[in-house]
Amino acid sequence: MFRQIPITRLIIPLILAYAFAWLTFSNEKVFWYFYTFTALFLMSLAYYSIKIEDELKTFHYFILSIAFGALTYALLFIGFKLVDLAPFMSTKSINSFVNKFGPSSIWHYLLLLFIIAPGEELFWRGYIQQQLKKYLPPVFAIIVGAALFGLSFVFSGFWLGILAAFVVGLVFGFLYEWKKVCH
Repeated sequence: MFRQIPITRLIIPLILAYAFAWLTFSNEKVFWYFYTFTALFLMSLAYYSIKIEDELKTFHYFILSIAFGALTYALLFIGFKLVDLAPFMSTKSINSFVNKFGPSSIWHYLLLLFIIAPGEELFWRGYIQQQLKKYLPPVFAIIVGAALFGLSFVFSGFWLGILAAFVVGLVFGFLYEWKKVCH
C-alpha cells in the first residue's frame, strides 16, 4: 500500500517549494516579487512534469472556479468569525498578517488571481498530490498534500494561516480528485 517515495520526483520539488517559501516570507518589502516568482517557478515545474488533460469546457471551469472561490471565501470568513468569537483567541494575528503581507494594490490582486493561485493549485494539487497518489491511497494523498501545502506557510509565523491553508488544501484536494483535471 505505501511504497518508497523517490527523491527526485517528490522530495526535491518540496525542498525547493519550502526554500522559496522561506525566501518569500523572509522580507516583506520584496514579498510580492518573491511570491510571484515562487508561483511561476512551481507552476512551470508542475507544467513540465505532468500531463494536463483538459476535460471540461472553459466556461464550465469558469463557473466552477467562481463557485469554489466563493465557498473558500465563505469558509475563511466563517473561520475568521469563529476566531473572533472564541474567548481564548484573537483576530489580532490575522490583522497583523494581512497588514504585513496582504494585497495593497490592484496589481497584487491581479497577481493572486492570474499567477499565484493558479500556480499554487497546479503545483500542490496537480503535481504534489498526484505524486503522492502513486504511493498512497487517494484520500491519504489529499490529506498529506493539504498538510504539506499548509506547512508551506510555516515561515510566515502565522499559525492560523497554516490551519487555513490546510483546510483550503483539503477542499481543493477533494475538488481536484472529483474533477480529475490532471493525471
